[in-house]
Amino acid sequence: MNKWFLRIASLLVVIGLLVGCGADEQGQTNSQEKENTEAESSEEQSEETVRITISKGKGSEYINEEEVEVEEGATLMEVMEKNFEVKTDFDGGFITSIDGVAPKDGEQKSWMFTVNGEMPTVGAKEYKLSPGDKVTFDLQAWE
Repeated sequence: MNKWFLRIASLLVVIGLLVGCGADEQGQTNSQEKENTEAESSEEQSEETVRITISKGKGSEYINEEEVEVEEGATLMEVMEKNFEVKTDFDGGFITSIDGVAPKDGEQKSWMFTVNGEMPTVGAKEYKLSPGDKVTFDLQAWE
């Protein structure tokens, strides 16, 4: 139990530090280009979707970005499992792999996520998405 508590506490500290450091330039450029393109699409469509960005190393390596539809009351984990190849730990509480990208054995890295630039106080399994949310998953060291 102490081991899980330490892991969770470490993850929260790292996420807090990342959020405090601001967004990466590459992610901002990609997001701005996509926002300009999407501004031309109907407002109704953007109200029913969320943008999910996947990266590594605090945004230093861009992996994927998709605009996906969400149903009312959908959790982040449900949306991830529906739209990406996601693997979780034994109880489904932590995402361990997204689209085949996972930490190597013994590596102290994990998937961290923010929603609209802020770290949620609950996990992806409990976080209910709202249309227009911008979710970022980043594989990063938690040491």
